[in-house]
Amino acid sequence: MKFFRLIGSLAFVIGLFTAIFVGGLWHIYHEPTLPLWLKIAIYCLLGGILLVLLTVALEQKKGKAQQEELASGETQTAILLQNSAEVPGSKITKNLGLVKGHTIFAIWIGRDLSAIVRLVLGGELIEYTEMMGKARIVATNRMIAQAEELGADAIINVRFMTTSVIGSAAELLAYGTAVKLSKSTK
Repeated sequence: MKFFRLIGSLAFVIGLFTAIFVGGLWHIYHEPTLPLWLKIAIYCLLGGILLVLLTVALEQKKGKAQQEELASGETQTAILLQNSAEVPGSKITKNLGLVKGHTIFAIWIGRDLSAIVRLVLGGELIEYTEMMGKARIVATNRMIAQAEELGADAIINVRFMTTSVIGSAAELLAYGTAVKLSKSTK
């Protein structure tokens, strides 16, 4: 299904740009009858939309919740990530300061089309879910790299913040406090 949705998205994008940027000018400056290449571009545009609609509808009809696991991609590190101000069983010996990592991700217009179709038909917008999952991994890895440069043992008070940038692009910021730890002697 994903392959056919990709083909439909590509046909849509190619047809859209050809029809608008080339065909529109052709139609204005030449005879009013449409040439074969412009008809093909329009059919690609409409066929692409139809193919994307069909693949999304078939996925939903089959009840196939696409819960594709994101490739973990998480950095293997000894740095502990904690979303609280303390680390159980350890004592914070030194505050190394704020560490952060951020990224801005976007999906291309073909995947955006699939998401728009899902808005009409209902269901999870997996295109955006995947995008934000990948953005979270990248931002977290950048934050960890910054903490490793400081020689941190842990990052406490880890938080994530998202902001819409433009269209289907979103910024994801991961931040926390890098600290050195020692074992508690309680």
